[in-house]
Amino acid sequence: MEGRSLLDLAPASPQHPAVLNTLLDLIAGIWPLIAAATTLIMSVVASIHAILTKRETSAAVGWVGVIWLAPFIGVVLYLILGINRINRRASIRQEGLPRFEASRRSVPCTPESLEQSLPPEKAHLTSLARLVSNLTSRPLLDGNSFEPLICGDEAYPEMLRAIEKAEISISLTTYIFANDETGRKFVATLARAVKRNVEVRVLIDAVGARYSFPTILRQLRRAGITYARFMPSIVPWQMAYLNLRSHRKILVVDGKTGFTGGMNIAEGNCIKENPAHAIQDLHFRVQGPVVSELQEVFAEDWAFSCGEILEGRRWFPELTPLGNVISRGITDGPDESFDRLRLTLHGALATATKSVCIATPYFLPDNSLISAMNTASMRGVEVDILIPEKNNLRFVDWACLAQIAQLLRWGCRVWRTPPPFEHTKMIVVDGFWSLIGSANWDPRSLMLNFEFNVECYDRKLALQLETILREKQDRSSQLTLADIEKRPLPYQVRDGIARLLSPYL
Repeated sequence: MEGRSLLDLAPASPQHPAVLNTLLDLIAGIWPLIAAATTLIMSVVASIHAILTKRETSAAVGWVGVIWLAPFIGVVLYLILGINRINRRASIRQEGLPRFEASRRSVPCTPESLEQSLPPEKAHLTSLARLVSNLTSRPLLDGNSFEPLICGDEAYPEMLRAIEKAEISISLTTYIFANDETGRKFVATLARAVKRNVEVRVLIDAVGARYSFPTILRQLRRAGITYARFMPSIVPWQMAYLNLRSHRKILVVDGKTGFTGGMNIAEGNCIKENPAHAIQDLHFRVQGPVVSELQEVFAEDWAFSCGEILEGRRWFPELTPLGNVISRGITDGPDESFDRLRLTLHGALATATKSVCIATPYFLPDNSLISAMNTASMRGVEVDILIPEKNNLRFVDWACLAQIAQLLRWGCRVWRTPPPFEHTKMIVVDGFWSLIGSANWDPRSLMLNFEFNVECYDRKLALQLETILREKQDRSSQLTLADIEKRPLPYQVRDGIARLLSPYL
């Protein structure tokens, strides 16, 4: 036994090549059946999910077709692109979020009291006020003033001046906060406020912050400014560039003076400086009780983003009437406020009796909004739509051109504004009701992003906005049905393909 290892003593393992080959042949024979059964079960489950969860019948039919016409691949595509994770993630956003109701301290203007204050020929707008009341559960507030500020040339100096005068608090949320001369000027002004012991909070969308590189975040950090990013994500499959972006633009100083509209913070908005990529836009200085609603929206987003609760007189002081505009903030997003803006637009188009004037940089309305505009036009309402002659997003421009013919055939008028790129967003109805804010007329604004708009009932403000729009219209070229139909066939095919992608643009 000496000199032999235990391995030498172990019996040799028998070899069964015939059994092994038989087993492999059996697996090779049945694995297609296993794969087919698995694919069938996955297809059935995915189809049932699409049928039960898709709001639009066309979407449900489309996904069921993809699932069955492209076995396995269709299921994978549905898992990646078709399942609506927005509602799930948005519901998580709302868990534990406090409710801010400072605006309730102001005396609300009910639809009935609004009707009494409206001129007789505008009494029909009461039904629109009632609709928005039911949608938002926010009160209409009287006694507000709105000052239009054209481009960054007018808006930024007023915003910076307000920040310089701040004594108690500053809250700022924006989509893009560029790291350029304009952005650094805002950082320096905010930093001086911090040194004066003003409470400063800055919230920037995590995707919007990356529009410039390096981002402005290091500048804010070095200046000692308290900031947060909205919905940061580095996980590719969460599709940060598509879903759940905060597109809101709000600045509130001392809880009393507000600024809102469609303008980001970037030097491209300063037209007089002749920037490389100039942008025309419109912002508003707001004063009066409705400023508390701007602050409420910021406070909710801030609490969600970093957990800090902003409350008390420092952020929500008593507000006194400072104007004659009756107004209300309208939040919209893929959470509990889903579809508010789209339904508000439907209400405005259905209520209009004389005129509707729309300006938006990205115009991709769904079929229901196209039908609403066409119906208004056929009722004798003048429907004017202003879109950029040259869009900064080519695919959006192509998809837009593919849809325009549906509006031109029924009497809507479309105007293409010349460069610089027109980023203004508003709608004015019957020379009395106006809607201003951050939302565009596209699926991303109306379904995927968090937006903030304000509805206003006031003849003087509506006249100011109509004057601005008419001046833009006078410089624009009218797009006709003949212009659309005479385009070369390759262009029409290109635009039609882009239109198929419109839900994702």
